[in-house]
Amino acid sequence: MIRAGIAEARILAGRRPIPEVILDSATDERTRNKLLLAMEARRFAETRLALDVGNSYTSFTRLDRDTLALVLSAAHRDRMEARTWWFPIVGRVPYKGYFDEDDALEAQANMEREGLDTYLRPTAAFSTLGWFADPLLSTVVRYDEVELVATIIHELSHNHLFVSGRVRFNESYATWVGRVGAVEFFCTREGGGPDTNWCLRAGARWRDAQRFSVFLDDLVNDLAALYGDEELSAEAKVARRAEVFETHRRRFETQVQPTFESLTFGSFLSDPLNNATLMARMLYYHRLPDFDALYQREGGDLSGAVAFLKTGAGTVDDPFELLPGG
Repeated sequence: MIRAGIAEARILAGRRPIPEVILDSATDERTRNKLLLAMEARRFAETRLALDVGNSYTSFTRLDRDTLALVLSAAHRDRMEARTWWFPIVGRVPYKGYFDEDDALEAQANMEREGLDTYLRPTAAFSTLGWFADPLLSTVVRYDEVELVATIIHELSHNHLFVSGRVRFNESYATWVGRVGAVEFFCTREGGGPDTNWCLRAGARWRDAQRFSVFLDDLVNDLAALYGDEELSAEAKVARRAEVFETHRRRFETQVQPTFESLTFGSFLSDPLNNATLMARMLYYHRLPDFDALYQREGGDLSGAVAFLKTGAGTVDDPFELLPGG
């Protein structure tokens, strides 16, 4: 926690107002254009989507590395149950961030010695939920235009709605808001339109995200059925899950991946497949078509759909109950 606090303090100390960076003659043209786009996306999130953006993304911090932090996830091998950590404000979460690679690798090794599945991945962005004026980081500005806008809207959506202890809902909700928000941004902005490359690319990526969501939910449901078989020992469940993994790997490679239009989700094939990697992905891709069904039910009004969730989130035990299909 101390190292994380020091790293966050350095990020905040390195902030410069975005307009200042844009006007700086030392700023290269590509970065300048990305920052102008970021400012436009932030205004869109605030005015068109009615998100409570606070003071986030009004400043820019240039990092001296390509990765902001490493995120460690861990899970039991014979059931879909994640190792969790508790933090103030956000509650219990199924991951822990590290700003030091050696610390992350040591923690991962300790988890594996306990017999847990693990997954260590880089991240380029995070949200402090409005507690600090989050700067736009150089790690995010490296993204292409569509991913930049989707990420900004994704992170700003956390400022607007965050349900303590419900990480899977929070991140899947933010994936939906970021992806659909990017579609609306590029397809309606001045100089844009439904036939522009960025609009078409944003729409394709939202459809790809939904396809991956359906595939992932199916895989996890099959594993849950296996792990729930009370006649099998823990050892037998771990042995048999390899067959489930292989079946779905083949289906992904031969049936699902060829349908993608813009994204590839290639890391699904390159990363180790275990409960930790699956549960980490599920945080961001759970029931995305149901979020889309809510969007359609609200007449394609993203701000209205978000307002519905914000109003209802405190009235149910599980905010996923608010989606069509319960």
